[in-house]
Amino acid sequence: MTRPNASRARVLVCDDETQILRALRVILRDAGYEALLASTGEEALDVAAVNGPDAAIVDLVLPDIDGVEVCRRLREWSELPIIVLSAVGDEDAKVRALAAGADDYVTKPFGPRELVARLQAVLRRSGAEPEDAVIEADGLELDLAAHVVRRNGTEVHLTPKEFELLRLLVRNRGRLMTHRELLTTVWGAGYGEDTQVLRAHVANLRRKIEPAEGPRYIRTDPGVGYRFAA
Repeated sequence: MTRPNASRARVLVCDDETQILRALRVILRDAGYEALLASTGEEALDVAAVNGPDAAIVDLVLPDIDGVEVCRRLREWSELPIIVLSAVGDEDAKVRALAAGADDYVTKPFGPRELVARLQAVLRRSGAEPEDAVIEADGLELDLAAHVVRRNGTEVHLTPKEFELLRLLVRNRGRLMTHRELLTTVWGAGYGEDTQVLRAHVANLRRKIEPAEGPRYIRTDPGVGYRFAA
């Protein structure tokens, strides 16, 4: 699980359970990161202000302010990637955290490999590709400048909205994107609640780019949004 060529990126970890803090410190250390620990929301904000971490992992349930408020206050002055930890069934809290600026969430109990993979994804996203990039992922090729998509070398015809939706997902690969975020970015502010439009376009995209055996690229987070998983 060790992160190749790790540069000891510093990760703020905020959780009020001592066992989880210790476990996360070990998981991150083994993956090549330095953990900056905090047990309350206010302490996490102080640690972030003083130490300038490269990313944050924040529990939703804290003894003072909750994780949603931590996300909101971090976003007032920082663009660092934020992952929230949540219990099973906290769907409304997950949505509120994402709306407050979180980049992704991991549900407790979580596997170390999944957490590290999510962390690497949000850190990777923080360095966005230039618009002339050609992005390749598991047989799918997206040429941003030419607006061309190929699957296994064969060009796939997409409508302009389908291409914009796929480009947004691919450029944020690994990150969960909410229905509202996708709709307002691709269609505009007036479409923020029109999930039927989004579902229809995702279905068309899947029909055109996914293999017959099932979704490989676009994964659904029920009730929340979609992520490009390759």
